[in-house]
Amino acid sequence: MTSRLLAPIVAALVVAAATTGVVVARDDDAAAAPFRAEVRYAQVGDQRIAWYERGSGPPLVMAIGTGSTMAEWDPALLELLARRHRLILFDYPGIGESSPLPKGRLTFAWLADVTADLMAAIGVPQADVLGWSMGGFVAQQLAIRRPGAVRRLILAGTNPGGDAAVLGDDDDQDDDSDPDPSEEQILRMLFPRTKAGRAEGRAFLRRLETASEDGTIPDDFDVPEATQRAQVAAEDPWLRSNANADALRTLRMPVLVTGGRLDPVTPPENARWMARRIPGARLQVFADSHAFPFSERAKFAALVDDFLG
Repeated sequence: MTSRLLAPIVAALVVAAATTGVVVARDDDAAAAPFRAEVRYAQVGDQRIAWYERGSGPPLVMAIGTGSTMAEWDPALLELLARRHRLILFDYPGIGESSPLPKGRLTFAWLADVTADLMAAIGVPQADVLGWSMGGFVAQQLAIRRPGAVRRLILAGTNPGGDAAVLGDDDDQDDDSDPDPSEEQILRMLFPRTKAGRAEGRAFLRRLETASEDGTIPDDFDVPEATQRAQVAAEDPWLRSNANADALRTLRMPVLVTGGRLDPVTPPENARWMARRIPGARLQVFADSHAFPFSERAKFAALVDDFLG
C-alpha cells in the first residue's frame, strides 16, 4: 500500500533547505499555528512506542500506511482535524522512534494489538480510530479483535483482504512494490496524474518539509528497510485469507468507509464492498487518488467531523 518511502525524499528536502538556507513559504493555516510536536514514549509489552498528540476533544487514533512514520500525515489535514479532536499519532514497532521490530513474522493482527495496548498505556482505552492505506488493515483488525477500544471507525483508501480485495493494474502494483521508487513514482501513486495533481503532490512534500523544520511535526522519518519489507510481506497472507473480510459483518460500531475514485493502488471498489459488508456503514468516494485525505483535506476533515459528531 503506497505511502512508503516518502521518508528519504522528505529527509533530503529538509537537509537541502537547512544547508542552503532556503526558506519555504508556509501554508497560511500552518503559519498561524504555534503548535510544536512533543514526542512521548509508552512501554507496550517489550516495545517502546513513540507517539505524540495534537488538538483537544474526543480522542482520534490515526494509523498510517506502509513504511511511513507518524510524521508523514499531511500537516494541513492534522491542523483541520485538531480543531475538534485530540489526535493521537504513533510509530509502529520498527518505524521511526519506536523500538526495533522484534524477530518473527509481522501481522496486522499484532499491530492492532499493539495499538490497543498503546491506547490503554496512555490512558485512552477507547477512541475513534482512523486508518489510511495499510493503517486501514490495522484499524479493521483493531475493531474486530478489540471492539471495545473503538468508538467509531473510519477507513480510508484500504481493502478488506482476501478474495474481495481489488488491486490496481500490474504496472501500478510494480511501482507500489518498487523498493527504491523515484519521487515521480511515489506522487503518481498518491495524487491524480494531472498537472494539478502533480502540483498538489509537490505542495504536500513542501508542507512536510516546512512542518518538520518548525516542529509542527516530529523530525521523524527513519524507515528501516527490514521493517518496510516485513510490512510489505504481511500483505501477502492478508490478501490470501478471507478471515478479515468475513469478520467485517460482525462490527457493531458506526463505520465510515472512504475511497478515492482515481486510486490506482486501492480502487474504490474496495470501499464499496466494505460498506456493503459492514452493517450500517456509511460510504463516501472522493474524486482524487490514494492520498485523497490530503488532496481533498477540507472535504475529508468536514466529513470526519460530521461522522464523529
